[in-house]
Amino acid sequence: MTRFGRIAVYVTLLAASAVTIVPLLYMLTLSLQTEGETLSGEAVLLPETPQWGNYVTLFEEAPFGNFIINSLVVAGGITIAHLVFDPMIGYVFAKFDFPLKNTIFVAILATLMIPLFVRMIPLYVMMSNLGWLNSYQALILPFVMDGFGIFLMRQFIQPIPDDLLDAGRVDGASEFAVYRRVVLPQVKPALAVLGLFTFVFQWNEFLWPLVATTTEDMRTIPVGLTLFNQEHFTLWHLTAAGSVIMFVPTALILVFAQRYFVRGIALTGLK
Repeated sequence: MTRFGRIAVYVTLLAASAVTIVPLLYMLTLSLQTEGETLSGEAVLLPETPQWGNYVTLFEEAPFGNFIINSLVVAGGITIAHLVFDPMIGYVFAKFDFPLKNTIFVAILATLMIPLFVRMIPLYVMMSNLGWLNSYQALILPFVMDGFGIFLMRQFIQPIPDDLLDAGRVDGASEFAVYRRVVLPQVKPALAVLGLFTFVFQWNEFLWPLVATTTEDMRTIPVGLTLFNQEHFTLWHLTAAGSVIMFVPTALILVFAQRYFVRGIALTGLK
């Protein structure tokens, strides 16, 4: 590559990085501004006096601790359920033959084309009839598995040699032991990708928690942030502070799981 080509690549990467990073940095500076600065109508890039007390005020003005716990329970519970059920179902579709196998698999994939707002009314009626509205059951159970996770795990498990699985069965291992000791270690990168995608999506989910919860103590962080939307104005400094707190867990997960995540994405393309 010529010198001009390298410069062009670096400039493009810097521009793309700026588009990604600048909004996050401005969200951080916004969380440190006074209410007057946020309502002045002018963009304040650096507050004169950083208001670190905004993060304390955030917990005083709203039960933000409850919002964090609810989000952790809901996003964590759904993620764990996906990591338990999706690989298991993907293994069945990848390595077993049974009547209507392809038809059932296509039906599962077809659910990916049905948006949430179409399923929301029957889900709401079902949760209401069960008496589960405004509870963790309503927030978690409808999403314990999905077509994307099943498809992803099936694609990763399918290339595993059948001879390797048969060797475990010949040694006397049960089917579940073969799955746990042979299959799961082979798909760790895929599990990391599935877990990260699921957690981030559910952590940021707004619509269903808004519909399924009726009291403040059951709200998740995205829904809880709407408390700072007043009738004629929004408390942007507190909303930004809450958004920063909301951003931290997903960023930490990405940092610690980056090795498995990058490997999983690369192998997804090879599969």
